[in-house]
Amino acid sequence: MTEETPTQIEPLRQVMTCCDTHPDGIAPRNPEHHPVRLFAKAAAEGRPLRILAPMVRYSKLPFRALVRSYGLDLCYTPMLLAKEFIRSQPARLSDFTTSCLDGPTVVQWGTSSPVDVARASEMVKPFCDGVSINCGCPQTWAIHEGIGCALMQQPELVRDMVKAIKERCGQGFSVGVKIRIHLDIEETKRWVRTVLGEGNVDYITVHGRRRTQRSSEVPNFEAIRVIRDLVKEELGGIPVVANGDVESLEAEERIVKVTKADGVMTARALLTNPALFAGYKKTPWGAVERIVSYCLKMPIPYPLAKYHVGEMLSEVLGRKERKALQEQRCWADLLDWLDEKFVLLREGEEGWGEGVDIPRRVTENPEGAAGEDDDEEDAKKDNGYEAGG
Repeated sequence: MTEETPTQIEPLRQVMTCCDTHPDGIAPRNPEHHPVRLFAKAAAEGRPLRILAPMVRYSKLPFRALVRSYGLDLCYTPMLLAKEFIRSQPARLSDFTTSCLDGPTVVQWGTSSPVDVARASEMVKPFCDGVSINCGCPQTWAIHEGIGCALMQQPELVRDMVKAIKERCGQGFSVGVKIRIHLDIEETKRWVRTVLGEGNVDYITVHGRRRTQRSSEVPNFEAIRVIRDLVKEELGGIPVVANGDVESLEAEERIVKVTKADGVMTARALLTNPALFAGYKKTPWGAVERIVSYCLKMPIPYPLAKYHVGEMLSEVLGRKERKALQEQRCWADLLDWLDEKFVLLREGEEGWGEGVDIPRRVTENPEGAAGEDDDEEDAKKDNGYEAGG
């Protein structure tokens, strides 16, 4: 594979979807979008910073735009492989799509090379508000590649990668790390001391599960508190983010009370209810209208768009309707199906994106709609999920 000069940002101009006011295709970043400033602003408002977690396939541009429309503070991209990113223009154009309205945004790297991650970070610097190194992805392929959770055994390497990014991009460029805990919390403390000891990390996100734990297991929030106290007392007091089981505003309050974290990060709960941090107990209909519009304006592969719609309607659709949704093979089919079942407004129509209740075309519970006879386990099988780190 031919290696390209990382300082050439011309290929990346193509990922910008709206920069009419900036002829060179690069909109200047808003300094208020720097993660450190975001943490300070949230603290001044007496609340944690709310962050969309990196999700394989799903935390792409349309979904980032959606959760921001409901007040989310900071969004992560899916994990990008730094090695491929600096060597392949197709990889860049496929994996990293943004716009001059896409902020605040952090690019997450899967990497084990200081040289690769520094060069990749230099390439995305004009298009994001910071980067983060994934030290938490538990998937087997990532471990075999020496990235993700494999880095929890190599704190010196992570320290060197952070330092390389700062040297290449400047001390003012935000660099975070995202980790999981060890079985022995003392090992995690040693890791954190090594990585944060030189003062180059701007904030740290701690997932309260070990690599081998499933998402159904309760996170160890006390362990997050231990790391938070260590950081505040010994390592410069940088912001600490709690990750794991932030499924509602009530859960957020409980988790912050235990961990004393400066921010919370969530993934799965936002897939089913992207408006949860705006106070909605269930997905408002306006969110469905918005994701349809955003996916058409900022295209992603159709199966991903259909997945988003299915997740947001997961508590509304019955077993037969979920099956019917999965049978819609293209955008035309999906739009026809939604129009048949619901009142789906298009962007520009009065009331678009503002509805709360689900506007079914019929008032009675139709055949196949969610009801008492619906099998909860079937619902879980119909909705796959995979997060990165």
